[in-house]
Amino acid sequence: MLKQFLLLCLALLLHGVILETSSRRANETDYLSLMAIKSHITLDPQGILDLWNDSLHFCQWEGVTCGRKHRRVTKLDLSSQGLVGILSPSVGNLSFLRFFSLSSNMFQGVIPPEIGHLSRLRFLYLTNNSFEGAIPSSLSNCTDMRKIWLDGNKIIGNLPNELSSLAKLTDLVVWRNNITGGIPASIGNLTSLQQFFASQNPLGGTIPESFGNLRNLQILGLAALELSGTIPSSFYNLSSLVILDLSLNQIGGKLPLDIGLKLRRMQHLRLWMNQFSGSLPPSISNWSDLIRLDLSYNKFSGKFGFSFGKLPNLESILLYENPIGNGELDDMNMIDSMVNCSKLQQLVLGATQIRGMLPNSIGNLSTQLVRLHLGENFIYGPIPSTIGNLVGLELLVLQNNQFTGPIPSTLGNLFKLQRLYLQNNSFTGGIPNSIGNLSVANLINFFNNSLQQTIPSEIGHCQSLTFLSLSANHLEGRIPEKLFELSSLSMLLDLSQNQLVGPLPQEIGNLKNLMTLDLSNNHLDGEIPSSISSCLSLHSLRGVQSLDLSVNNFSGQIPRFLEQFNLSYLNLSFNNFEGEVPMKGVFSNTSAGAIVGNGMLCGGVPELQLPKCLPIKSKKQKRLPVSVIVVISICSLLAFLAMASFLLFCCWGRKRQAQPTEASSDMQSLPRVSYGSLFKATDGFSEMNLIGTGRFSSVYKGVTEPDQKVVAVKVLHLGNQGASKSFLAECEVLRNTRHRNLLKIITTCSSSDFQRNEFKALVYEYMPNGNLEKWLHPGTETKSDTNSQKLNFFQRIVIAIDVAQAVHYLHQGCEKPIVHCDLKPTNILLDEDMVAHVGDFGIAKFLPLEPSNTNQSSSVGLRGTIGYAAPEYGLGSEISREGDVYSFGILLLEMMTGKRPTDSMFLGLNLHSYVKTALARDVIAIVEPSLLVTNKDEEKDEEKACKVNEEKSCNKINECVISWATIGVACSVESPKDRMVLSKAIEELLRIKGVLLTSWGGGAVG
Repeated sequence: MLKQFLLLCLALLLHGVILETSSRRANETDYLSLMAIKSHITLDPQGILDLWNDSLHFCQWEGVTCGRKHRRVTKLDLSSQGLVGILSPSVGNLSFLRFFSLSSNMFQGVIPPEIGHLSRLRFLYLTNNSFEGAIPSSLSNCTDMRKIWLDGNKIIGNLPNELSSLAKLTDLVVWRNNITGGIPASIGNLTSLQQFFASQNPLGGTIPESFGNLRNLQILGLAALELSGTIPSSFYNLSSLVILDLSLNQIGGKLPLDIGLKLRRMQHLRLWMNQFSGSLPPSISNWSDLIRLDLSYNKFSGKFGFSFGKLPNLESILLYENPIGNGELDDMNMIDSMVNCSKLQQLVLGATQIRGMLPNSIGNLSTQLVRLHLGENFIYGPIPSTIGNLVGLELLVLQNNQFTGPIPSTLGNLFKLQRLYLQNNSFTGGIPNSIGNLSVANLINFFNNSLQQTIPSEIGHCQSLTFLSLSANHLEGRIPEKLFELSSLSMLLDLSQNQLVGPLPQEIGNLKNLMTLDLSNNHLDGEIPSSISSCLSLHSLRGVQSLDLSVNNFSGQIPRFLEQFNLSYLNLSFNNFEGEVPMKGVFSNTSAGAIVGNGMLCGGVPELQLPKCLPIKSKKQKRLPVSVIVVISICSLLAFLAMASFLLFCCWGRKRQAQPTEASSDMQSLPRVSYGSLFKATDGFSEMNLIGTGRFSSVYKGVTEPDQKVVAVKVLHLGNQGASKSFLAECEVLRNTRHRNLLKIITTCSSSDFQRNEFKALVYEYMPNGNLEKWLHPGTETKSDTNSQKLNFFQRIVIAIDVAQAVHYLHQGCEKPIVHCDLKPTNILLDEDMVAHVGDFGIAKFLPLEPSNTNQSSSVGLRGTIGYAAPEYGLGSEISREGDVYSFGILLLEMMTGKRPTDSMFLGLNLHSYVKTALARDVIAIVEPSLLVTNKDEEKDEEKACKVNEEKSCNKINECVISWATIGVACSVESPKDRMVLSKAIEELLRIKGVLLTSWGGGAVG
């Protein structure tokens, strides 16, 4: 009995020893694995691994958690420690591990396949590192896995099909990697999946039909995956879906009318930058939990078929750039239904073609509204004063509409407003004094309106302003001194093209951080104040230091202190400066300074070819007696009168011999017409016959007698400096050119009398279809909608070819090469047959037949229009053919996108970079919606576009769009020598025209 007891005790003792040895060996495995992980970490900035040593049991190490029973590692969390290194394959030996996180570190190398040995692993977080290589298929062995987060790495390869065996997986997050190969249909087997987030990977392909099996899916992020096709019908079975993000893809098709009944739990719908079309489903109003609706940059059309009032939780409505407006006056009724959206923070309906008057109910929207964007539409009438109730607004965009009337003073109630865009409207009256209440506003843009009166001094209270444009209005009076006390101005102060008078105040020296200052085209006078020398940081947005005071009445000598400015460009042209031109600093290089139009200047560098300055006589020189001075003066006067009489007699004789041609040789071959004939033809130059107006001229429609021929009469504004020069330049160019696509001059008029003073006019053939601007942006130029029909793809290509051939003729086909210098939509006229004619040669220039010295540059300053003018002109470079090529490239991009190069969306960018970026991603997404309409029958249903010959034709059309964009980008590159030559551009455009004729079977002609 005793023997048996002793044997039992011995057995129990041996069993305990075996268990202890086994436990020690298991613990030893975990210990060695942790030490191996530590050894592969090369940087530990917080020193948490210093405590990973034998002084503590590994279960007490930082980031390590063990189970109570077996003392094995069950959790390893080293997230956000700044660790650098690679992940040791030994991690696969932590066989009890359930939770593993290395998120927000700097691990590199591959994810070791040994991680698939962790059969108990449930949570894997490797977010925000630099892991490379493919996702190991061995993860499929982790059959208890619930969440895999691998986002924010450099993972490549495909999504492994083997992952479909993880029946318990709820989260698969792989966004922001480089995964390719499409979304595998096997993902549909993960029936427990609640979150699949794969955005920002070049996956490509389509959405699998099998997604309809993911009945538990709540969050689906498939943005920026290069997906195409449509949403499969099975997808709408995902009744648990709360967040759907398909943005930045090429997915098309219509949303089903009952989408709001099937996906009832939707809170965030993000479909922006795709190809969706059709109407907005009325059932959207059933999404009572909806928070964000972002459908921007698509092709949705028709009326708003649902009530926003049924969406009480809505915070963001983003529908930018969709042809949603139905062209009726009730488009704005939707504002009334938004009053119930008490949580609304963003309302962006810009470029949606909505029209009508802004209702008073705009002021009843949520006081939480932060962004209100209604720009680029057809909204007319005044801004309701109730807009001042939106006290939470930080952004207000009403640009490019047809607003009239005064700017309401209640805008001053918007104390939180940071950016205010009201440009390109027809606002009248004065700038309200309440503008000074916008103390946190950093941008105010009132460009191109009809604002009058003086600039209120209260604007000086806007102490946060960095950007202020009041250009192209009718503002008058002096510039308030308070405005120049805004030391916050750092980006832009543009007061050009107004009627401002008086001298510059000394306070201008406070603008020490200003980047761009433009005071040109006003009536400012006096001397340049010395305080302007304090503006040492003055430079343009391109980083080129510049100052433009051109086309004013500044007088006196050019200040010597300007020599000390670190300027690359200075424009003092067309003023009344006199005396010696400085020779140092910016004045030492003619490409950096523009001083033309100042007739009393002398000296300067030899390249300016100015007369030498006469020496100043010594004050000690003996003065002549008064009697001698009187005799000399009388003799000089008599001599002058005799000489003048002789010259007048000679001129009178020449005029009698030369009648009725102009005295100038530039106009000898052009016929003349009397002032009275033009006065009668235009009904006394009545407003009813006014076609358009510009800086140098106004254009009237006229009917000549007795042949009743309709003509266009261009009357020069001779009071504006440069108008006469523009008149002579245009006569000279059109006298020497003959081309189908150049505007034809019929006759000229040049006369003067005591009532009219001097009068000059040009008579052209009338263009019944107006200018290209009105067709590209209907309603925005004339504030009417006479051209609501837009140009289709074929028409635009034909017009582009017409323009290109005209410019190529100017460059290569004339006796003297001509550079137009101002190619833009308003200078392209369309005749009865929609044939394009290039006009307005007021600033054109003849090029020398022999190449000029490459080191020479122009002192004329910027030629052309901002946005279209070549960038090198802003640096004072010589006029060149390549400058016209740049303007033509921008014109092509504008015709393709429907976006002006001066659009506010390009702040910090430009139209060229906008299209160039889209070429690398999806250029079709930025095409102007009406571009692909193939004929008149489809103009009312753009959804039919590109379907004449089904998908094969559609692919051809897309190829043509890409080719068009490529030409525009190639013509508008920054470097002149790298621009596509015009002959090559014409060849490519003709090829596109041929493809369109073939693909659309002639229907494109429309």
